[in-house]
Amino acid sequence: MPPRVRRSPSGRIPQWAIDEAFGRLEAPAPWRGVEQQPARKRPWSRRRYRSPLRRRRFLTMLGVALVVCLYFAPSFVSRVVMPFAAPYLPGATVPPPGYEAAPAPLGTPPAGTGSTAFVLQDVPDGDQPFAAYDPCRPVHYVARPDHAIPGGETLIREAVAAASAATGLQFVDDGTTTESPADKRKAFQPDRYGKRWAPVLITWSTPQETPGLAGDIAGDGGSNYVQAPGQPLVLVAGQIRLDAPDLAGILAGRPDGAAQVRAVIMHEWGHVLGLDHVDDPGQLMHAENKGLLDFAAGDRAGLALLGSGPCVPQL
Repeated sequence: MPPRVRRSPSGRIPQWAIDEAFGRLEAPAPWRGVEQQPARKRPWSRRRYRSPLRRRRFLTMLGVALVVCLYFAPSFVSRVVMPFAAPYLPGATVPPPGYEAAPAPLGTPPAGTGSTAFVLQDVPDGDQPFAAYDPCRPVHYVARPDHAIPGGETLIREAVAAASAATGLQFVDDGTTTESPADKRKAFQPDRYGKRWAPVLITWSTPQETPGLAGDIAGDGGSNYVQAPGQPLVLVAGQIRLDAPDLAGILAGRPDGAAQVRAVIMHEWGHVLGLDHVDDPGQLMHAENKGLLDFAAGDRAGLALLGSGPCVPQL
């Protein structure tokens, strides 16, 4: 007679009952009203044994990596992190990079004249032949109207047009300012000019305000050098200081007084853009103007070269 098995209320014969009837279980399982489920096994642990030797090696390598990171961290922060973050921090001494930077030069310098009668200003980096304004962004300038001579604004505008034609650089007149001339002018003045490099400052000054204009000096001019990490030197934030009493006398006492004053301003723009004095008296950049009223061939050759400087959007 075959073994008898019990059925569940649903009519199905649970597996545990079949196993019990045929002796497959060591002990009968009690009736629970539902089908008996096989016990679940504990999942196999994936944890592996790590020998003390391997653990010591791992800790040693971790310690070495930590020491290396601590050693190079100051260099990384000073060379990479700080140059990038500095313009955006409170009290920054440089503006955020790329202000008004275009992907290509805004103008084209004229062809060289072939003359070598020009001298480029020396730059601190001996491997760099010259420093110039970034041709991919405009050169801004402002003028302080104090002590201005009659028609001075027009003469400045005409001198700027001559410098632009000789270099291909584009200039922007930002109007007037109250800033005074200074021997050590700050290149970044965010409270006055916003978060950009300060514009070229043109002032009608006096020997009392600017002692460097004493004697027969009708004006002086120059620019600051700046450099982004790994990039060439670039000129920014120039300054022209004009001897207003001296130039007022030239304007009133000579038939070509206005043209003479304009030539003085053009000469100082040459210094701002990167030219130095030359020995050739036939050039406007000669230290003592001998009646020249316009840039000569050497001046134009040097200015055309300065108009072809590198674009540096990192500044």
